[in-house]
Formats: sequence, C-alpha cells, structure tokens
Amino acid sequence: MKKLLLGLALLSVFAQAQNNLDLSYYLPQHVTYDSKIPTPKSVIGHEVGAWHITHDKLVQYMYALASASDRISIENRGSTFEGRPILLLTITSPQNHSRLDTIRETHVAATEGDDADTSTMPLIVYHGFSIHGNEPSGANAGLAAAYHLAAAQGSDIEELLNDTVILFDPSFNPDGLQRFAYWANTNKSINLNPDPNDREYSEVWPGGRTNHYWFDMNRDWLPVQLPESRARIASFHKWLPNILTDHHEMGTNSSFFFQPGIPSRTHPLTPKLNQELTKGIAQYHAKALDKIGSFYYTEESFDDFYYGKGSTFPDINGSIGILFEQASSRGHIQESDNGILTFPFTIRNQFTAVLSTLEAGKVMREEILTYQHDFYKNARNEGNKESNKAIIFGDSKDAAKTFHLAEILNRHQIKFNELKQDVTIDGKDFKKGYSYVVPKNQKNTRLINAMFEKRTTFQDSLFYDISAWTFPLAFGVDYAENISSSNAGDEVTNLKFNTGQVSAQSNYAYLMEWNEYYTPRLLNNILSKGLRAKVAMKTFTTSGKAYDYGTILIPVQNQKLNASDLHALLSDLAKENHVQIDAVGTGLTEGIDLGSNQFRALTQPKIAILVGNGISSYDAGEIWHLFDTRYDITVTKLDTKSIGRADLSRYNTIIVPSGRLDDSNTKKVKSWVESGGTLIAYKSALNWLKTKEVIKLEFKKMELVGKDISFEQRGDFRGAQVIGGAIFEANTDRSHPINFGYKNNKISLFRNTTLFMKADKNSYNNPIQYTERPIVSGYISERNLDSIGSTVPLQIKRLGRGNVVAFTDNTNFRAFWYGTNKLLMNAIFFREEL
Repeated sequence: MKKLLLGLALLSVFAQAQNNLDLSYYLPQHVTYDSKIPTPKSVIGHEVGAWHITHDKLVQYMYALASASDRISIENRGSTFEGRPILLLTITSPQNHSRLDTIRETHVAATEGDDADTSTMPLIVYHGFSIHGNEPSGANAGLAAAYHLAAAQGSDIEELLNDTVILFDPSFNPDGLQRFAYWANTNKSINLNPDPNDREYSEVWPGGRTNHYWFDMNRDWLPVQLPESRARIASFHKWLPNILTDHHEMGTNSSFFFQPGIPSRTHPLTPKLNQELTKGIAQYHAKALDKIGSFYYTEESFDDFYYGKGSTFPDINGSIGILFEQASSRGHIQESDNGILTFPFTIRNQFTAVLSTLEAGKVMREEILTYQHDFYKNARNEGNKESNKAIIFGDSKDAAKTFHLAEILNRHQIKFNELKQDVTIDGKDFKKGYSYVVPKNQKNTRLINAMFEKRTTFQDSLFYDISAWTFPLAFGVDYAENISSSNAGDEVTNLKFNTGQVSAQSNYAYLMEWNEYYTPRLLNNILSKGLRAKVAMKTFTTSGKAYDYGTILIPVQNQKLNASDLHALLSDLAKENHVQIDAVGTGLTEGIDLGSNQFRALTQPKIAILVGNGISSYDAGEIWHLFDTRYDITVTKLDTKSIGRADLSRYNTIIVPSGRLDDSNTKKVKSWVESGGTLIAYKSALNWLKTKEVIKLEFKKMELVGKDISFEQRGDFRGAQVIGGAIFEANTDRSHPINFGYKNNKISLFRNTTLFMKADKNSYNNPIQYTERPIVSGYISERNLDSIGSTVPLQIKRLGRGNVVAFTDNTNFRAFWYGTNKLLMNAIFFREEL
C-alpha cells in the first residue's frame, strides 16, 4: 500500500510539474532574453511540451521568429506530398547575414582548392529534427532552440553566431509530425496517465513515423526519391555543412544516445578522423547532459554504415553526421524502467544536445573546417590518380531508367558526360543517348565510389540497416568500371528525358517494345480508354527491326477512335512517356504474324492493395507510391478490416504486401482467386499463403544451432544470420511473361528475408532462379549463402481459374529499386498469361 501511495504521489508531482511548465525548464541559466522576440507560447498558445506541436503551428512560430529577429532568415524550399511547406531557417549574426552569399561561396571554395585560410571562416552547422514523425521531441525542442538562438543576449551568443552559420530544419517530416501530433493530442487526458496500455501510446496503422506514402525518410538521403529529401539534399550540397545533427527517439526504457556508434560498423570509406572528431564532439554532449543530470550512452549501438541515413550521409561528403536518440515518451508521460518519463524531459535532452553541438563547433571550429578542407583535397588527389578512368552505365533499351539514375547523380552534384559513341565493353552494349560516362577525377569521387561499389567482405556481421545499395544494380542497368575516360562526350549540364514519338501514322497497326520504364503507364492509358492492345508471346521481325517478347500491338481497325485520332493520342502518349512507337503497314513478319494467336488480348487492370492491421506499411506505401506517382494508375487501398464487407469482384488483381490475413478474410480472398483473380503476395505473406494452405510452397528448413557461443555472444550470433539487405544474382527465362521487357538473361534482386523457396521440378516454372552462389554485393552468412543457391525468388501457382504470384522479396524497395519494378507490372498486365 505504501508503494502504491508513493507511486500515486510521484505521479501527481510529475503531472503537476507538466501542467506548470515554463520555458525556463529548457533554457540555460543566467542568460537574459530579448523581450521583443516572441516566445513559443505567445504565438502557438501553449508552452513547449504541454502539447505536441502540430506542423502548422511550428511553421507559424518559425515565421514569427524570422519576422522579429535580425538573426534569422527563412525560406520555403518546396512542399510535401500533402502540401506542407519544407522550411529552412538560417540563423547567424546580423553581420553575417549581410554577407551570407560571400560566406557560403568562400566556404564551398575551401573544399575546391588546395589551400584555405580557415582562421576566420564561420562553421556551418545543419540542425535537423524528427525525420520520424512519431519521434517528436526533436521538432518540439526546435521551438525552444530557435527561440534561444533568436532571443538570447550576451557575449557568448554573439560570439557563437559570429563564428557559426546555423541551417535550422525544424521538421524533416512535416506530414508525419502532423499525423502523430494529432494522435497524441486527441488522446491526451486532463489527468495525464503514464500507463503504457493507454490508447495514447498505441497509434493506429500506419502511425506517424513515415511520410505521406509511408516511407521511412531516414533511408532516402542517398536515393533522394522524395520531395522532403530533395529539398534538404539541395540545401546540403549548396552549403556543405561541417556538422549535421539528426534528432531521433528510441524505446521508452532507454536513456539518451549520441554518436559515435559501434566502431566496427563504420563504413570503410569513412575516414578515421571523422570518427575521432565525432568522439571529440561527444565530450561536449556528455558534459552538458551531466550538468542537467541526464543519463546517456555512446558507442554501444547504432552504426555509420549505410550512407542513406541522415547521420551517415554527411560522413561521405566531408561533414560530420551526429545521431541523437532520446528515450521516447510516445505521448505526454509514460512509465519506464527509469521512472516516469515526461515529454518535456525528452525535449530538454534534445535541446541540450543542440546547444552542446554548437558549443563543440565553436571550440573545435578550425579543426573541423580543416578536416573538411583536407577531406576534399585528399579526394581530389585520389581522383587525380584515376584521371583517365571512368564508370559507364546505361540500358540500350531503356533510356528513362538510365535518366533516373543520372538524375540522382545530378542531385548530388556528381558530374557526368554523354557517351561519345556506341561502344561494347565486356560484352555489354552501351548506346549513345541511352548511356552516361562518370569521370572518376572529380570532387565527389568518394561519393561516386560509395554509390557504385560492390562489397562482400566486412569487418562486422551485424548491420543496423542494409549492407548493399549498388545503384546500377538497383536500377537494373549495365555498367562497367575503370573504362577509359576517352569514351566521354560533352558534359551533361541540362539533363533531359529522351523524346518519345510515333514514327508515322498507320492505318494498320502500331508496335511498342516493352523495355522502356514508362511503357506500363502508356499501356494503362490505352486500356483505360477502352482501346484494344495485345502482347506478343514470341519474338518476330518486321521492317528490318527485331521485336522482343512482350512487344505491345495496338491495332488501328475496330477501335473506338478513328485512325487519325488514334495516331494523335498515341503521339501524345509517346511524348509523355518517353517511348518510341512504330507504325507498321503489314501483318506479315519473320516470326509470328500480327494476326497470330501468339498475340494475346489484354484487359485493363483493376487493382486493390491490402493495407491496415497485419500489413507492413513500408511495403504497402512503396507499392502505392509506385502506382500513384510513377505510373498514374488508380489503385484501391483496401483496409484489412473492410475485406469482409467489400465486393472483391470489382478487382482482377489484389496485392498483399508483407503481412497476413485472418481466417475469414483468407477464405474470402481464396474464393476470389479461384473465381479468376490474380493475387500478388510479398515476403511474409508467403508464410501466410503456406500456413493457411492457400497454395503449396516449399521452403528450405533452417535450423540454427549455436556451438561454442556464450550467453553474451548469443545476440551477435543470431544477428549474423539476418539478411539486412543485400543484392543477389538470378538467371531469367526471358520468354516467360514475368520477365517481359528485360533484355538480359540475368537480373539483380534486392533481398532482406531468409525465405529460401525451393524451385519447381519443371524448369519452365522457374522463370527466375538464383545462381549457385548468387551474392553480388552485401553481407550474407556462409550458412545462408549455401542455402539460397539455386532457390527461387518467385513462384506462380494456379488456383481454380485464377493464380497466385508469390515474391519472396520486395521488387519496389524504397522507391529507388527501379530495376525490378517491371516484375510487378508484368504480373499485373500479363496476369492471364502467367
């Protein structure tokens, strides 16, 4: 009873303290503040930490600060998918503001010359908050931090702002922050309840972590596929900050983490001095957190391996990335192993880390500036040693896919050139207009290495994220390294799509090869208008041109449009989709004639994607994004709670991202397949298909036995068997409809599961099959490598009048795995021919 009364008393104290919050709780002592600068409460109507800040109020306050303070300028760099502004504040002294362009130009110039005087140069620090929307202490701390930097008075702040230009990104993820703030605020009680079982701490699907399309944006710094990422990467390369902070949250029972992470899990391309400087900066975090009595740890978890994360991306760009992880209250107050954890407490730790970073930067300014200068000087020296070498990449049948890889290079300010003339290298044909050449002798040569390298040996066997991301493999383009730079034509300064066109008007038929990336968008447009189209099941030649499996035939006669209107429509679609369409005047060919039954009629896809409880929001979001933003195909997001009352006959295709359904929904979906539907399932959904006996699938049984493994080592032993994300090679049967549009007999596949599916006894049922030792790049244990050899990543099973397409892994990974997107499109458009 005494313990219960004590607990209630403590709870009352914490709740009362939170209700009596004052801005001084966060701010350093013995600092005076300019009364002309508005406090957060005076603008947003509540004290920092009393409620979760919504993005609209965050924006409102940042504009109010910029209006009131001559230390702050503000810019809107674009909009999120939901139309929210992507803001950046520049915070520095008024004197620096008056010469800001000169400061930036001088700073960037120091990375491009052999000599630089860093003695008077300001340090550039980029502070970024809450890239995961449901990790909100960062963005809420940003309110207090921005106020402090705008309003604090005295010689200390003036010296800091004279020596520092702060790029202040108040919300890396506006849409996710808004979604989570709505959840936390609408479930807040007057009498704050720390019970972890309270609804406040259990978000509904998909939660606030992700952006509009349910992407984890802290994996997009290198691929740069999302609007929020594109804005901040443009700012990064414009300024080349010396330090970038990335404020996160972790489990409620933790404390506070700051980098360095686990030393053995740092990418080998990151200079050792980077980690030493990170450790030096860490001393300032420790001192500041000691002062306020907060517990913390460092070097025990997290890593600096994948360069697509916010705290690691700077490391390959001459900067120092710093990850902060605060134990999360996930609401306003929650029980933890360390006592009652309040939202204001989490904010104060993040605020403290902002100031400790700036203090470290002020003291270590010249050392850090010199490091960046030397990083690029050394990189240029490395490039000079490869002055006659280059990388070539391209796809002689798919200019759009090649364009999108070049687009990423462009965003990272990597220089590349046109291919001077057609060339064959290592048996691969590279076509002018469809290929680019990347000289190694340039400023960002280390970033080029990070994007194009293949790596299969590692110091450690555990990874916080993926272990491979080789971009030409992800895009499914041919490439060759260490070629002569003499193959380079003019530098590309204005990257453009290839122009699509129709060769002429025909009164007979049109042919469209299926290789180009945007052919599915064009085909869907045709079918949605009620026009007829067919797909070639075999190869043929006409008018001296060879057409591959999957060529699309569009007859002119017996269409809803007359010949002239059809030509006009196809001309517009060819331009919009960057596709070549050929007019033909005869049905006679070498091979199958155009009237052959080997041309199969196609029908418009009607697609539903399962979302909601039981389904991976990441996987579902990637598929939704692919259809909605790339292919302009309307899909229904069918919630698992609605399947029971939904009329599934509206759809001919249902996609199950990684996940599972309950028994009643399973029965209904199975019946729908038996009636002629096509079910496409990914990853863990294959276990559901097998367990519920929807179809028969055989997986290799994996038995993990730890011999001579201590209790302490058990976690590392198990972790070493995880495939966190690697790239594997598979053979393809290009005559199978699932592989239509691919010109090579091999394909690179991303994999992050240990589902090893046995091949069918009939080889024609294995259109994609891993090679015997298929690892191309990334980590896999020897045990798993032995197991994956000759298994299959795909099985297609008939079920009644329908079929089930089962993928062991994701074909749409993080929006940049362009190379396997067409596998999904083929499963949909050619579903009746599989």
